[in-house]
Amino acid sequence: MILDKNSAEKTAELLLQINAIKLKPENPFTWASGWKSPIYCDNRIILSYPAIRNYVRGELAKQVEALYGKPDIIAGVATGAIGIGMLVADYLGLPFIYVRPEAKSHGRQNQIEGQLEANQTVVVIEDLISTGKSSLNAVDALNEAGAKIKGMLAIFTYGFDVASENFEKKEIELHTLSDYNHLVQQACSTGYIKNDQLNTLLEWRKNPSQWHP
Repeated sequence: MILDKNSAEKTAELLLQINAIKLKPENPFTWASGWKSPIYCDNRIILSYPAIRNYVRGELAKQVEALYGKPDIIAGVATGAIGIGMLVADYLGLPFIYVRPEAKSHGRQNQIEGQLEANQTVVVIEDLISTGKSSLNAVDALNEAGAKIKGMLAIFTYGFDVASENFEKKEIELHTLSDYNHLVQQACSTGYIKNDQLNTLLEWRKNPSQWHP
């Protein structure tokens, strides 16, 4: 869910400005899920631009407070959201932890890195939502550790139905700064994409798991 339309438009504008959005309709990306995609969103690039990372940090922090007040802890989903999650925690003056995709096979064999006590309230920060599988895997790990999840905030979502269904099943509230629709609108208005690319992006969005160039 988008909380602030102005923030959604501005975030999409900034992602395009720093080329965090890559378009390759003629030579698609292959996601970890195996899906073929003409678009790739790499939000980690934000960390290399101080003014933009500060904007994103501030917007996420503002929405955390507006939605949930101050939780006990901010959790980032590894690896993409470790940097931005830590910045949000620092901005709010809160402890920070991060969650690995799975427990380490050596040392203390942690999946959750940092100090987390049972019954502490947690807001999870994510950089990107596609199907939501990896994000909700982190939620499962936090629940198993006894955390109380207040919700999740992410920078961007593709807005897939499967993601909405996955979050509903887990009863986790998701808010994002921006989404696919705002991104496409912004890309069109600035001339970032051409008409044939727009058609490809709209076609892909209808059925991404079955799309082929």
